[in-house]
Amino acid sequence: MEERTDKVKTVVAAPAMSRRELDIEVPTEEAAREFERVLDDYASRAKLDGFRRGKAPRDMVKRLFSEELREAVIESLAPRVLRESLLAENINPVSTPVIRDVRFRSGEPFRFKAVVEIIPEFELPPYRKIKVEKAAVEVDEAEIDRYLEELRQKSAEYAPVEDRGVRDGDYALIEWKGKDLRTKRFLPTEKILVLAGHPDNEKNLNESLIGLKPQETRRFAIAYPPDHPQKKLAGREIEYEIKVMSIKEKRVPELTDEWAKDLGEFDSLAGLRAKVRGELEKAKEQAARRERGEEAVRALAGGITLDLPESLVEGEARLIIQGWAESLKGGLTAPQVEELRQRAREQAAQNIKRGLVLKKIADRERLSVSDEEVEEEIREMAKRNGVPLAQLVTRINEEGRREDIRTALLTRKTIDFLLGNAVS
Repeated sequence: MEERTDKVKTVVAAPAMSRRELDIEVPTEEAAREFERVLDDYASRAKLDGFRRGKAPRDMVKRLFSEELREAVIESLAPRVLRESLLAENINPVSTPVIRDVRFRSGEPFRFKAVVEIIPEFELPPYRKIKVEKAAVEVDEAEIDRYLEELRQKSAEYAPVEDRGVRDGDYALIEWKGKDLRTKRFLPTEKILVLAGHPDNEKNLNESLIGLKPQETRRFAIAYPPDHPQKKLAGREIEYEIKVMSIKEKRVPELTDEWAKDLGEFDSLAGLRAKVRGELEKAKEQAARRERGEEAVRALAGGITLDLPESLVEGEARLIIQGWAESLKGGLTAPQVEELRQRAREQAAQNIKRGLVLKKIADRERLSVSDEEVEEEIREMAKRNGVPLAQLVTRINEEGRREDIRTALLTRKTIDFLLGNAVS
């Protein structure tokens, strides 16, 4: 038990590595002063029959509002005293403390218990000279070919054609008319650009477009189901007439020296291939370095046993499940949900332990990230994503993401430190 200078007594128990239970006793005199303060506040605002607001006798207010006064004292005194006790005991909660077993009677000390979750203390294993295997990085010709094919596709142009009908992959500008077969009402005529054969198009539209030449028309009908996502079409049968106004075909450049030169920084196709090889090797080396870094952190974290705070694990698990949600739109059975939840909790525990290990190493080695480094990273983010810097800065500030960027940079710097001191 530690007795503070204000005579508040606190007893701290540690039933688990990540939990502390505090038994707190506030002296009778301090509890009485708080009660009088709360009573004064109530009396100044109370409006009772026969009395003007704030003029009712204190004894009457005390008698009529006894339960409310008790609750008000608990709500004001317990959190304040708990904050002071946590500060005095050097306890840093990671979740909202739970206050329970409150005992408060006139003429007696004010007593209560509080349960808080904390980050448990742990010892780092030796983290210098961790053995991390360095795998050789290789780029084969097939990888370069695939990259160049993607580059060719991005360099493609669409040129008008008039001597043939629409083919899959063409862009067709069409005039689109529709009539409701039940009401006989016409839908507004539209001109739209369609990528023929695209899977998002209506199947009937794709089938009807193929072979149509400019100025040719074709009719087809679509019976929309009642649950169609476009409510204005749901449950209706529409007859459409499409007329092709123009066609553009995709023309992909040949793999030639001339094409390489057109890209602006190469004298030949061989020069382009060499540049691509270098970029792929660099990307693979960066990926391999990240994996070696994660391997080092996993090795360190794997040697530590931690009783993690339940609130942290649950919170991280919820974020993980939210990240999976987009790919889990289909219905899941109860056993599948439970399995998913367990997987998320396991991943959450690993993430939290990883973060704690990295933070402890960063603190011990006095690693930090300056404001200038954060600003430089934001400039690099804008450049990588082709976004105006001012626009990105505004978005980051609005979303409060600067500290997230700082944390990510500190993680990167700590992993670089581990790798810089590792051995193969």
